Amino acid sequence: MAIDTLADGEALRFPDWSDALAASGLSPWTQSNHGREVVRFFRYCRNQRAPATVALARHYLAAEAPQSSTAREALRWLFRSAARGVEDVAAGVGAVASAAPAPPAVPAPRQVPPRASDDLGGADWERDLIAALRRKGFLWRTEQTYRAWAGKFAAYLHPRTPYAAGALEVSGFLTEIAVRQRASPSTQRQALNALVFLQQEALGRRLEPLEFERASARRRMPVVLSRDECARLFAALDGTARLMAELAYGGGLRLMELLRLRVQDLDLDRGRVMIRSGKGDKDRVTVLPVRLKEPLVAHLDRLRKLHADDRAAGLPGVWLPEGLARKYARAGETWEWQWLFPSRETSVDPATRESRRHHVNDTTFQNTIKRAARQAKIDKRVSPHVLRHSFATHLLEAGADIRTVQELLGHDSVETTQIYTHVMQKPGLGVRSPLDG
Repeated sequence: MAIDTLADGEALRFPDWSDALAASGLSPWTQSNHGREVVRFFRYCRNQRAPATVALARHYLAAEAPQSSTAREALRWLFRSAARGVEDVAAGVGAVASAAPAPPAVPAPRQVPPRASDDLGGADWERDLIAALRRKGFLWRTEQTYRAWAGKFAAYLHPRTPYAAGALEVSGFLTEIAVRQRASPSTQRQALNALVFLQQEALGRRLEPLEFERASARRRMPVVLSRDECARLFAALDGTARLMAELAYGGGLRLMELLRLRVQDLDLDRGRVMIRSGKGDKDRVTVLPVRLKEPLVAHLDRLRKLHADDRAAGLPGVWLPEGLARKYARAGETWEWQWLFPSRETSVDPATRESRRHHVNDTTFQNTIKRAARQAKIDKRVSPHVLRHSFATHLLEAGADIRTVQELLGHDSVETTQIYTHVMQKPGLGVRSPLDG
């Protein structure tokens, strides 16, 4: 049955789709992929301020996921299930269905995702892009980002292909996302980098100078928590999640800098944390809070047991940067290279198809912080990056030199750090409001 099992303009009404997916009998891997793609489609509908319909699904697939068979299969399942009126056989809730419930499905064996080396793309231009990305040794996240922008560019050009594009088409696309889609300057720069790489490195086309409408820079004040709000947030957390949040705040770490910490990056005796390959692929050193020394020692003791269990189970070593993995094949099994905050469960490495232990998922930690903020009754939009903003602001309020704060944050320019002087408790020269006079 095709995706158009509902009329094109008929709005989808399927509030319990996630329950139906859980009872569908699909493999856990397929359920995970379907759930992620359905959420992305609903987010797209919300951004478009339009109901979920078959017509909008077709537009979404053409504009946002032209080469994604995963998205197409997920939406096909969604509309097919909604048209049938699928019931949740476990809880007895869901869309109204006239058919008798299906017998409980036998759980399917766990499916292993395809090896990254087997994912060579679909269209010729995508295959050329993937080959160029891997030839240059780009990170997996960068590859996914560049492929996503290239897919959007291909949808913009349709029915032509990126092979027929030049500076005029690239400039038009960059103007489109800045003017109509109101993209931020950083988003437009990311698209620019991806498309220049696609045209010049992957497709071998020489681009003429680009002339496009620049996304307007919008100065945004960072969200900053007070010291009391930080204390309430930490009190709403426990265990490893609290340790992670306190370390992020105490050292001013970005989210991925925190998650990618290795055991060897801690210098407990000297009170330092080494940040390796941070933003811009730069290393830096930041402060390790004294009060976290004992909790970190206890945390490392727990990790030693987990490391011993993984070695006894014969798990492959943790992921290492490609150069190190080739030079020191067994280094990922050694203690010093283990993740400081490993995940509870093993996961399948998309590059090698091996099941190994990775670090905590970024989305998991973000959701944990958001729940803790609601529990602490903090009336601000709180994310892990807010802890970094709070670190910088509180240091400046305590009289720290702005150049020192710049070094700890890893900013290239002091102008970037100066934004925090505008959100200090007493900005400027400590002037008092006339209302307090």
